Amino acid sequence: MYYIRYMNTLTAINNYPLDYADSNDPVELDRGVRSAIRGVGLSILTISLTLARIKSEKLFLDLGWKNMTAYIEGLSKDTKSDRGNVFSWLKIGETYIKHRDELEKIGFSSGDSPTKLPYLERALENAPKEEVYNKLMTMSVRDFKKFAKSGKEKSVEAPPFWEIRGNILYIEGKRAIILNTNLGSSTTNMLLSAIGAACRALERKGYLVAVHLKTWKEVELFEHPARRIRSMIQRR
Repeated sequence: MYYIRYMNTLTAINNYPLDYADSNDPVELDRGVRSAIRGVGLSILTISLTLARIKSEKLFLDLGWKNMTAYIEGLSKDTKSDRGNVFSWLKIGETYIKHRDELEKIGFSSGDSPTKLPYLERALENAPKEEVYNKLMTMSVRDFKKFAKSGKEKSVEAPPFWEIRGNILYIEGKRAIILNTNLGSSTTNMLLSAIGAACRALERKGYLVAVHLKTWKEVELFEHPARRIRSMIQRR
């Protein structure tokens, strides 16, 4: 029963010939996996499902290996593949088979990044099933891996109300003003100072009053009493 359902799944997710995959000969299965790993055009999901079959039916014994770990180590060496990758492919195949009904229901296929599957069970432990399968289909591998750990999407911090980067003013993350870099440092600094004051007033939902003074001496004489008067008004 497992073999029949396995083959139906394998055929459904690929549109190219899989002559080796329906063989009952372990040597043919082994040869097919080796060819696929060497890049003969089969998907990771196909490789993964075949490895899962070799393990579940203990076909590694017929190939002369004492266990699946020994088989994978030999396979990795012969195909010059990373051992960790082959174990990951096996995990993908086993996870797909275990959750096959739900995966078929949502239409998961080799084009939906099977490398997300090793994180599926962890995600199901931390979040509702419907949400997990939705994220599986829509998230990147990296984001789904993070989601699986906590059951939460990566939070996106809100941008500051205003900020100046170089010669550009941003308000709530949106570009608002671009200063010409040829204005000169004196003019640029005055404009940036005025813009900063205006933005602080906006952020505090207040108002801005402009006072034109001619010299820095006048500014120094004006600043202290202006602050005192403002404090008196606001205390009323």
